[in-house]
Amino acid sequence: QVQLVESGGGFVQAGKSLRLSCAASGTVFSPDTMGWYRQAPGNRRGLVATMTSGGTTNYADSVKDRFTISRDNAKKTVYLQMNSLKPEDTAVYYCYAKVLWNDYWGQGTQVTVSS
Repeated sequence: QVQLVESGGGFVQAGKSLRLSCAASGTVFSPDTMGWYRQAPGNRRGLVATMTSGGTTNYADSVKDRFTISRDNAKKTVYLQMNSLKPEDTAVYYCYAKVLWNDYWGQGTQVTVSS
């Protein structure tokens, strides 16, 4: 069973940075797509950024130019560098991975940005 373990969330002031990490285990296959989604209270879970094993990226418009996704395929790990954080970035951030034809989710990590 594939497991995704996230780390790096926390509480920061607006304008600061955080880096999230997510490592996949329980599979010999490198995930095709890995990425991050987020969910704020009262909102639906939405895309933050994804990256394929070939390096193709997809970002939400709200985070372009501030967030950068990267991954280490050998380590089955994806990262999200978040710069210039805003209070509206406050949410639970979920790691996502697609392995073969299945979707997997992490348990979520809280990111809180104060104004």
